[in-house]
Amino acid sequence: MSVPLSTPGSEEIAEILARAVEEPLSRDDGYRLMRGSEADVSALMGAAAAVRDRGTGRTVTYSRKVFIPLTNLCRDRCGYCTFAKPPSHAAARTMPPEEVLAVAHAGREQGCKEALFSLGEKPEERWAAARDQLRDLGYPSTIAYLAAMGERVHRETGLIPHANCGVLTRDELLALRDVNGSMGLMLESASERLLERGQAHFGCVGKAPETRLQTMATGGALGIAFTTGILVGIGETPEERVDALIAIRELHERSGNIQEVIVQNFRAKPDTRMRGWPEPSVLEMVRTIAVARLILGAEMNLQAPPNLAGGTDETQDVLSLYLAAGINDWGGISPVTKDHINPERAWPEIDALRQVTEGAGFVLRERLCLSPAYVRRPAFVRPRLAARIRAWTDATGLVKGEETRW
Repeated sequence: MSVPLSTPGSEEIAEILARAVEEPLSRDDGYRLMRGSEADVSALMGAAAAVRDRGTGRTVTYSRKVFIPLTNLCRDRCGYCTFAKPPSHAAARTMPPEEVLAVAHAGREQGCKEALFSLGEKPEERWAAARDQLRDLGYPSTIAYLAAMGERVHRETGLIPHANCGVLTRDELLALRDVNGSMGLMLESASERLLERGQAHFGCVGKAPETRLQTMATGGALGIAFTTGILVGIGETPEERVDALIAIRELHERSGNIQEVIVQNFRAKPDTRMRGWPEPSVLEMVRTIAVARLILGAEMNLQAPPNLAGGTDETQDVLSLYLAAGINDWGGISPVTKDHINPERAWPEIDALRQVTEGAGFVLRERLCLSPAYVRRPAFVRPRLAARIRAWTDATGLVKGEETRW
């Protein structure tokens, strides 16, 4: 791991950063920063941290969640994914209601407040087995089943659902809206090139960038807060990373509903097309995080997943660099369930994460799946979830105390 933290950068970079501290970064300036030298990284991180501090201060947040992988059947076939399974695979499954509720109750007992539903995208459009499973469960679609399970989880445990389920129509968004505190849809990349043969998103109808952006825009019109983000290292160029971040910024300027942006690093996994693909370096991640902060501005919540950071011996150092580069959120952390998307990467202990965060001069606070700014905006708080949200949060929109339970 080599990230220079004291070497002065170039005069051109200094001029760009001086502008970026005052106003959101332009596309061309973002390109220059993404292609800058290692000597520029320290100044870039400093500018990004200054912008972050102006917007969110020295508070860093996380959500205590339980992870519910409702189904790992999926119509897409991303080159890096081990979560999605074909029906013929021994591990392919759709969770029955009793198992969903058992996991949710276990989360409640451990103080979780978020029920993160992650699932393959519309598997019934590709697999007869998925259609058969849904018929046996008594639902016409995966989205209908997801909506029903979200409602039951909240009613029976108090947990607030947050669904990550791929692209959605307006009617599907309406079906999910009232039982989700917020929703998630990673843009991943704005590059159509990654849909071509041999690229990460070949064969993935749900990964068309415009379709994903449109889903989130429609969500904004319906009062649904979305978490989105980019996936770093899946074959995109540095300029395409900037393009994706600009697309997210422009979406938020129009729709006003992007509550958080994740800068997530690709991790190579066995049994995938991209198993031999090079992973992004710490330097690439730190640079991308800092550029993301300067593009997205002071108020946006910016996350980098802590369980994907570095190797075992260097994780704490990498997390400190992420903080120095401008993040203000660690995302969902589960004391109950593994990260089913990246099962080989364990969640950090919350106490260990607190130690890293406070060691860097920040205060770690718990939030709900709906970020504090949107907790304070009635149009984004669903009526059936409002009582639980009010009971758990203070005037800032953050969780009242770490000891809070159901």
